Amino acid sequence: MPAAGRVLLRSVTMWLLLQSLLLLASCLRLAAAFPKGCYPSEEEGLKTFRCSNAQLTEVPRDIPNDTNKLYLDSNRIPFLPRDAFWDLPLLLELDLSHNAIASVESGAFRGLAEHLHSLDLSSNRLVSVSKDAFSNLKAKVNLSNNPWLCDCRLQELIRTVDLAAGSSGGIVCDSSAQEEHVGKAFLQVIADTDFCNVYKKTTDIAMLVTMFGWFAMVISYLVYYVRQNQEDARRHLEYLKSLPSKQRRSEESSTISTVV
Repeated sequence: MPAAGRVLLRSVTMWLLLQSLLLLASCLRLAAAFPKGCYPSEEEGLKTFRCSNAQLTEVPRDIPNDTNKLYLDSNRIPFLPRDAFWDLPLLLELDLSHNAIASVESGAFRGLAEHLHSLDLSSNRLVSVSKDAFSNLKAKVNLSNNPWLCDCRLQELIRTVDLAAGSSGGIVCDSSAQEEHVGKAFLQVIADTDFCNVYKKTTDIAMLVTMFGWFAMVISYLVYYVRQNQEDARRHLEYLKSLPSKQRRSEESSTISTVV
């Protein structure tokens, strides 16, 4: 092989080796930026970020902001703070199932309303969540297999969200003010019971009792005041009767003037 050919071959080989090293360094840098057990991929043309079974205790940072599908299932995340997914405007699917989520702050899903179409919160520790946490969210939501407290708050939440198909039967009363509701599917319970109406009636009764209490206090005070004045007047008249006639007439005139 001519010398010029050997030089060209060596140059090409060195260039390819350099590109390989740069690519490897780039991959290592990206891997180091992600939490242990998390990795990006592409599924059906959608950019996916998986953190399943990664022993996470919070929503990870540095998730690529062009992520379309995010899997955070089977971890130990206890709550979702406000703006937890604010930097993911293109997110379509979010799987948070099989965690320890017991609290969802209002605004936790802020920024996802336009694109998110699937949200899985099944198999967590949700007992009660404000409907405001899901405001403006258009996604199909799975809330099954959580230890729900069946009350007006849950009723308002169910009316706010769009439940994922087939998930409604998994929303079961783990606790309730009425013992007969425990263990029953919530949609079955609210077919016969309006929790919010019961709450309103209870509130109205409490207000009436409070008003009656104040009214009774006012009446009692007035009765006491009148009786006290009557007693004072009786004592004063007895005192006047015990005085000499001239002084008594003068005192009686003073008393009548005072009364008038």
